[in-house]
Order: sequence, then C-alpha cells, then structure tokens
Amino acid sequence: MARPKSRQPTDGELEILRVLWEIGPAELGRVRTELLERSGREVALTTVATMLKVMLDKGLVSRSKGERSWLWSAKVSRRNTSRGMIRKVLSNIFEGSASKLVMHLIEDGTLTPAEQQEIRDLLEKHARGEE
Repeated sequence: MARPKSRQPTDGELEILRVLWEIGPAELGRVRTELLERSGREVALTTVATMLKVMLDKGLVSRSKGERSWLWSAKVSRRNTSRGMIRKVLSNIFEGSASKLVMHLIEDGTLTPAEQQEIRDLLEKHARGEE
C-alpha cells in the first residue's frame, strides 16, 4: 500500500523554503544560485525546477508570472512550518511531551547555559502572562 503524501517539507524542500523566506519571490535561476552559495554543492537547474513543481503540488510554494519567467514564493510561513515539524517530532519521538524534548536537549548538552537561561526567562514571562 502506498504511503500517504506528506505535506511536511523534505530536507531539500526545506532548503528551498529557507531561500524563499529570506529573499522573497524569486525566479528559478536565483533560487538555484542561492542554494549553491549556501550549500557549496552543485545542484542542477532541472532538479530545482522539479522540486519546486512537487512543492507547488504540496501547497508549499506558489508561482506567479514575472517579467521573464515564473516567480516562486513560499506559500507557508516559517512559523507554521516549524510548528508542524516540531509537532511531528514530539509525537513520533517524545510521545507528545515537550518536556521530554527539552530534557533531551539539556541532557544531551545541546543547550548552552545562555539558551537554558533564555528558556527560563521565557517560562517566567509566560507564567506572568506577558507573552
């Protein structure tokens, strides 16, 4: 049985979304150039075009007619995308528990003391209703 299509971006699609979030609407060639500059690895123009078409079908990007060619734009926000990806990680790995995720980050040594303090400050601010 075929796996249902995921609306979550793959790693490669996420790279393209990061480009579009940072530079805004762009032509295919500009997206490819940005990917090359950021990753340092060669990526074919046809590969980027295929990925953008798949992303269009998934509802991750939109396109509009530019002066010379299509302008590609992120259709999903960075915030909503990260929210969905975090929910998936929480659900699949940490049994839906955000505290288990934070504990993992602390015990793993991933969080610096400054980041730990930032989390404490955010929790205190939230508890005071200052969101």
